[in-house]
Amino acid sequence: MSEPLLLPLLGDQPPERSDAARNRERLLRAARDLIGVHGIDAVTMEAVAARAGVGKGTVFRRFESREGLMAAVLDHSETEWQAAVLSGPPPLGPGAPALERLLALGRTRLESTLLHADLIRAAGRAGSRSYAAYSFTAMHVRLLLSELGVIGDLPLLSTALLAPLELAIVEQQVRIEHFPVDRVYVGWVDLVHRVIGPAARGD
Repeated sequence: MSEPLLLPLLGDQPPERSDAARNRERLLRAARDLIGVHGIDAVTMEAVAARAGVGKGTVFRRFESREGLMAAVLDHSETEWQAAVLSGPPPLGPGAPALERLLALGRTRLESTLLHADLIRAAGRAGSRSYAAYSFTAMHVRLLLSELGVIGDLPLLSTALLAPLELAIVEQQVRIEHFPVDRVYVGWVDLVHRVIGPAARGD
């Protein structure tokens, strides 16, 4: 199966100069460090500037707003996840059967949504990931469904499989209805089996 290419999570921007890229990484590292130590609420443009040793104006010029900064931090984590899908160890990465890869995708996506819930909200877009990040995941699910021999409208089926892993639904189930995470995942696996059918499962 051919793999989707890594998508540019912040849009089709021209390549950065090496010094600009280093400065951007420095600011993102400062923001991630602040999140890790103090939580998402402690991340302000001023705090990131102070930790990175630059002026506040530098942070605003690079990311425009706190929401823009949080979106960049979130996209950085998405890029790491994409790399694991494309070249990491199986079953999430190449080398495992399509069904095992699909189930691993669901588990890691669910865990990532819960782990980054505050960051996803802070990044805006009504509590969702960027279009490029979602498009990459949807395309990968479509490729796995195709490899499994699933017949039907694969774009819509991939959307149906990804919807329960998005923040709005996961928070409703886990944070409000107090479902155990394992229950959510088991229910999602059942949905996968219903979508792919007995032939694709090898029954």
